[in-house]
Order: sequence, then C-alpha cells, then structure tokens
Amino acid sequence: MIWRNLVAACVVATALVAGLATAQAGKSDDTLNWATDREVAVVDPYYNNTRELVIQGQVGWDGLMLLDPETGNYAPLLATKWEWKGNTAIEFELRKGVKFHDGSDFDADDVVYTVNFVSKKENGVLTQKNVNWMKEAIKLGPHKVRIELHKPFPAAFAYFSNAVFIMPDGHYDKAPTKADGKKDFAAVQPVGTGPYKVVDIKAGEYVLWEKNPDYFEGGPKGTPVIGKIRFRTIKEMNTQLAELMTGGLDWVWDVPKDQAERLEGAGPIQVVNAKTMRVSYLAFDVDGDSGEDFFTKKKVREAFAHAINRESITKNLVGPAAEVIHSACHPDQFGCTSDVTKWSYDPEKAKKLLAEAGYPNGFEFDIYAYRQREFTEAVIGDLAKIGVKAKLTFLQYRKLRDLVWKGQTPVNHMTWGSSSIPDASACTSHFFSGGKDDPAKDPKVIELLGKADTSTDPEVRKAAYTEALNIISSELYWLPMFTYAKYYAFSNDLDFTPTSDEIPRFYAAKWK
Repeated sequence: MIWRNLVAACVVATALVAGLATAQAGKSDDTLNWATDREVAVVDPYYNNTRELVIQGQVGWDGLMLLDPETGNYAPLLATKWEWKGNTAIEFELRKGVKFHDGSDFDADDVVYTVNFVSKKENGVLTQKNVNWMKEAIKLGPHKVRIELHKPFPAAFAYFSNAVFIMPDGHYDKAPTKADGKKDFAAVQPVGTGPYKVVDIKAGEYVLWEKNPDYFEGGPKGTPVIGKIRFRTIKEMNTQLAELMTGGLDWVWDVPKDQAERLEGAGPIQVVNAKTMRVSYLAFDVDGDSGEDFFTKKKVREAFAHAINRESITKNLVGPAAEVIHSACHPDQFGCTSDVTKWSYDPEKAKKLLAEAGYPNGFEFDIYAYRQREFTEAVIGDLAKIGVKAKLTFLQYRKLRDLVWKGQTPVNHMTWGSSSIPDASACTSHFFSGGKDDPAKDPKVIELLGKADTSTDPEVRKAAYTEALNIISSELYWLPMFTYAKYYAFSNDLDFTPTSDEIPRFYAAKWK
C-alpha cells in the first residue's frame, strides 16, 4: 500500500513515459541512470562548478593524485611520486602507459599545458581559488614535471586531487570564437583520461558516459565495471522518485526528508542518509550594492540571526546526519573552528533589534535561492514571525551565481561543497578573500586569510583562520546554517556506498 501511494503521489504516468523514452535503467542494459534537478549545459570541470560537474569530473578526468576520504591519505593517480622542493615547488613523476579518450598518450606536455592554461586568470576558470595558487608548470622530462607556486600553499595536494584535472596538450586551442570575439573554452568536446568517456550530450538534458576500455590498471579508481553512466536533468523531485520506483532511474539524491522516510521499505530501493562536506548559508548584501540597504545595518543582520530557527530546520528538514554550524566553513575542514560568536534562536530579541534598527513593523525584501526550496521557505516562515516579509526568487544555479557576482541579491540562500577539499581555504577563503563571492571585502579578513592560506606552520594557519572566522561571525557577513546530510535513494540492484566528501564514486559502483 505504501508503495502504491508513493508512486501515485509521484506522478507515475510521467515516469513511465520518460522511462520508455530513455530505455530501461539498471542491469538490463548495463546503464546507471542518475538525475538531479540542475541543468548541465557545460561538461568541463573548469567551466562548470556545480556539484554535478565535480562528480562527472572524477568520472571523466584524473588528477595527479586521489584523496581517500576514509583515511585522509593521497594515492598516486596520474602521478606516481611527488616531492616538495622548498615551500613553493613540487616535482612529480608521471604514470606511463596512460591514454586520453581520443587515443593520444598522456605525458608531461599535458600537465604543463593544463596547469599553464588554467592558472592564467584571463582564461576564465570559474572557481579561481582552485587554480590561482599555481604559477607555472615546467617540463623536466617526458614523464616528469615541476609545478611552481606563487607562494607557499599547504593545501596544494587537496586541490591536485579534487580540482586540478589534466587535459590533453592543446585542448582549449580548439575552442570556437563567440560573437563577442572571445573564445568559448567551455564548448570544447570533453576529453580526459578518466574511467569513463563522454559519448553523447544534450545540453540541459543529459550526458551519457561509456566505460573507457583503455583505462589504466592498478590505479586507485580501479577498473570501471558498469558499462554506461547517464546523467539526466529532471527538475521535479516527484518525477525523479517516480522514475526510481518504476525503473527509469537507478540513483537520486537530495531527497526531502519526509519523502525519504516514506520511501524506506516501500519498494525495490535503498535509502541512506549520509553526512556531506556541503554547508548552507545566508549571505547578506552588507554594502547595499543591490539597492536595498536593510542589510547594511548590523542590527538587521543580528535580528535575522536570532529569528531563524536553524536547529528546527536541520532536525525536521535536512536529516539526522546534519548539524547546525556557526562558522563559515565545514567542521571537518582543516582550520575550521566552532569557537566563534554564536547566534541563538530568540524571536523576541529579533523583534527588539528590528525596532532599534528603525523597522518596528518589519519590511519587505527579496531573497534568492536555487536549492531545496523547502529549506528557504522555512527561513521565510521564521522571518514572517518577526514581521519581515521575504519574496522568494528561485533560480538555476548559474543564473543566481551571476546575479550574486553582479551584487544584485539583497540576501542569497546558497550552498557550497568546497569541491570536497578538506581545508578552510576552499570555503572561508573562497568567499572572503575579496573575490566576486565576497559580500563584505573586509580588509582585515582578507589579510588574515592570506596568512592562513600560505603559512607552512599549521598552528599559524589555525590561529589566522580562527581570527578571520570570528570577524565574519561577529559582523554577520554570513549566517551559516547547517551542514548538509543527503538522503540517497537507489536501486536494490546497485552496489553503492556514499562518502562524506559528497562525490558519488560511480566509477567504483557495480551491479549486485
């Protein structure tokens, strides 16, 4: 009965039609079908920084090393050995016998080309923090390179593992020219060395990957087993779940807590709640760039911090593996601390602060979001209790990101997964080092993070991050909300294990 009711609620007819159109998922055709609500218009990990591309980046490309999320150790991937040369250079010996998807051989020229291309700001890699610490790569031999850094960067290995993917020599030279005369690097056909290769793309709808028969043996990703992996964009969760229940999909995540609980024991699927490295936050327009000056007043930001019941949202909507956070980082990242100013739920105090700020009757404003509408709606409900009316604009990530970069959002409710890099530089420094995502551009914070990101002394790094995080918290440039705990739902036929770094290792999945 539970299964029938759930399928009915998920609009079975839609799922059946869609499932027939895409062929059956699962063991029958050796295709792992997975879906999210986000569009993938660009299949390139440097020119699309959504989680979907972090995942597909690991499927289709390799870095020089690979982080084991369980042990915290780095395993040789495209590099077999590495050695620091002072504080600002690393030498790598490269794996032999590796081929790109186009049949070309991997060697030092590819590493040199990739590093020297992506590290140049003018080439427009979206997440500059992932690449701008590299100065240049120098070829030392057919399978040996030295990568020079601008300054000491102790988190380098984490970025080499999760964010620096190697492209073939000359890859972006093939980019077409756009109408404005600039090169469209994102439009180049995907080519990597990874365990799967792209065989079909329909922008905004699907990406089809096929097992790479030439993938090298003996590496930490293993040998791919499942024949094909198809990513699809399905914007409605109900439709995703209906397809999962009826065989059109094998794997979904970000399942709302109430739906996940109904799914447990309700059919041929597994349901798992697991912690992630993703954080949720509210960012305030503290400079008034959006044209609304409410959030230039610290007392208004304080009122919001006291008005929003983060404990309730986390407990009732997110999942048991989630936790409330107070710092602009993930607790598992090096340098993150919870020893900062904390803002407790106190709606009466929030009302008082609003009155002191000059808004005894509240005000209206625009809030922007792109992920888990129900989480933002809960925030809106809490604000309504203190007389503040929030109008929600819900957008695709890329559209919202562009508005944030233009300073057009009074408040944005967003998330960040740090490219699964376990270092505060990937979160705190990304958002508060003066870049396009920085809502405050506080010179003291920028100074402290520069020190934290480059010191080779772990204790100096920790102290600098702590001081910076305390300023961010006390000034309320952000209101950190919670760590994400994802509900995964996937076929009983699929052998899959979630990991806390929020990178589903589809290349390691297999059928039971």
